[in-house]
Amino acid sequence: MTTPIKFVPPMAAGTANANTYSDPNGLAALKKDPHSPQALRAVAQQVDALFLQMMLKSMRDASAAAGESDSNEMGMYQDMFDKQIALTMSQHQDLGLGALLTRQMGANSAAGPVPPLSDAATGARPAASGVAASVTPATSAAPPATAQTASGFVDEVLPAIRTAAQSLGLNPLALLAQAALETGWGKRMARTADGSPSLNLFGIKADDSWGGARATANTVEYSGGVAMQRQAAFRAYGSIEESVNDFANLLKNSPRYARTVAAGPDAQAYVDSIGRSGYATDPEYANKLNDILHSGTLRAAAAAKL
Repeated sequence: MTTPIKFVPPMAAGTANANTYSDPNGLAALKKDPHSPQALRAVAQQVDALFLQMMLKSMRDASAAAGESDSNEMGMYQDMFDKQIALTMSQHQDLGLGALLTRQMGANSAAGPVPPLSDAATGARPAASGVAASVTPATSAAPPATAQTASGFVDEVLPAIRTAAQSLGLNPLALLAQAALETGWGKRMARTADGSPSLNLFGIKADDSWGGARATANTVEYSGGVAMQRQAAFRAYGSIEESVNDFANLLKNSPRYARTVAAGPDAQAYVDSIGRSGYATDPEYANKLNDILHSGTLRAAAAAKL
């Protein structure tokens, strides 16, 4: 079955030069306006083309190993052809990786929340073992956690996090660091079908036991150390308090996180334990949490508030 070729809107003159692999001015033009939609799309296509080139090279190498090698001159022309055909194909077919990169770069350059892309926010969660699935989103939603600054994000979520931390005997800084990582300080959050933010501060998946609202987003998960993109459903809440309380219930009721809760006020012990617990599939989850926990950003945002 032939896959229809997607129509690609014309690019600006500066990015159009990047359509020829041998023209270095094309890539240089992308640096002039790196945050424009045209430039982001062109960069994404370059990434897709790179992986297509790797695939074609592997095929050529396999043919050479089977005794079908060509002369050096023919090999050079085949390499040139492969690079150009890979770039051309990337402009007409969405391979997925480029689209993911476009959203990631757009999240860093444009205002407003986008679906969660941090692999930490997409880790495999336990299958609702001990999860309080009876939590139902409220009818009146609180202001969404989409603060544009770290300090504003902390102001929004700290009251609920402080209450939950006190009930569990944990250091609120550890929970703040995790919420910041999972949501990009409130700027990356899955959205429901009507466009409302899910207010899911801790990236909890919505499995069959969840009876509340859902938000679907493209995520990155790791299997055997390899990152893979997939679509997943996340729980959606009516308020920040519901989101934090649901996470607190998960920690409290699941045997998997018994040692995490036992960390008590030791924020470092919490980070190390949650990283080993399998909360996320990202092998660097604990390191990323640790970076935020000890960052000047968190310390400054939470100063005089704890």
